[in-house]
Amino acid sequence: MKKEIIEFYTSRYDEDARLSSTAHGALEFARTQELLRRHLPDAPASVLDIGGGPATHARWLVADGYSVHLIDPVERHLRQARSRCSCTTEPGDARALTASDQAYDAALLLGPLYHLPDRTDRLQALHEARRVLRPGGLTAAAVISRHSALLDLAATDRLGSDATMRTILDSGHHDPALGFTTAYFHTAEELISEMTEAGFTNVRLYGIEGPLWPVLKGIETHTGDSLTGSPLLGSASTAARLTETDPAIIAASAHILAIGYRGPSEDR
Repeated sequence: MKKEIIEFYTSRYDEDARLSSTAHGALEFARTQELLRRHLPDAPASVLDIGGGPATHARWLVADGYSVHLIDPVERHLRQARSRCSCTTEPGDARALTASDQAYDAALLLGPLYHLPDRTDRLQALHEARRVLRPGGLTAAAVISRHSALLDLAATDRLGSDATMRTILDSGHHDPALGFTTAYFHTAEELISEMTEAGFTNVRLYGIEGPLWPVLKGIETHTGDSLTGSPLLGSASTAARLTETDPAIIAASAHILAIGYRGPSEDR
């Protein structure tokens, strides 16, 4: 993992507050939770939360009755996870999991793929997630949408240089000078291609936040008012749900979730 990514999450950014302090963050959390609950096997299935951060999702998964093991490369995240979740934890890298073959019913990759700018590394992480799944097991992998930076910066009046944004849209490689760390932003087609190349079957994509998340972020940024209790948040969630599989709308989400399976009859 690149040093600047570890430093970003260690001393410059509070991942623990990201999905609760703003309306667009609350939308991402609620919709991710909704999609996972829809697709995960019934509890008490075993879940490997790869890059699980400060147990943002592990907490509610444990509360739902799942057995969760969380891996993250950031020591700060592991300390936070241990302090608020009864899941087990381990420092680690998505590209080299310590788990044995076919050890889990489900594997989550809700962050690692967008911090692996090289396709080879992303494929390695996906292969590892598939390796640790039992036959018929599920992987849920989230990526940042290619157009998310454009929508975010336009909604908050920070768009800046056309050339910089053009580079992101053409290459997918984010410029850390825009306020985030090293990252890669996917197209929907790339995500399907990578999941398929890694051996997953029955791959389906879902837009997580839907088309209204920039509206939420724009209003909060320009007014300073919180929309976490606003009816507009509910409207945004409904719009996301209604368009979650529409190929013309998926790319409008800030994040895209892929659901894929290890074939039920595969040998080790």
